[in-house]
Amino acid sequence: MGKTARKRELKEMRKAERREHPRAILRYARIAPRKMRILANMVRGKDVEEALALLNFSNKRGALPLRKLIMSATFNAEQLGHDTDNLYIKTIYVDQGPMWKWRRPRARGRAFPIRKKTSHVTVILAEKKEA
Repeated sequence: MGKTARKRELKEMRKAERREHPRAILRYARIAPRKMRILANMVRGKDVEEALALLNFSNKRGALPLRKLIMSATFNAEQLGHDTDNLYIKTIYVDQGPMWKWRRPRARGRAFPIRKKTSHVTVILAEKKEA
């Protein structure tokens, strides 16, 4: 098997995986990953409806973008032909994005560094297996 044939095969495998498990990705969210992970851990493994309800009543700043992301993943699942009543959050993870850095002038000619952190959030949904 040649190199291009292997690449083509991997591409087809990834495409099939995306069809099977719908996902949504939020990039460059202006909230620290540490704060976003608290919410991600709260909804991991939950039904989509339950997760949306939890985020709706959460008073954390990252709840709204995460709620929108889960709704986006649900709409993606609907477009792929999945039953939206049967979905749960299979995987959710938060990675650190690039940091915005600059200097803030302080007293006596000093400069303090300011670091604004960003997050990349990925949500992967799956259908529940009927037992």
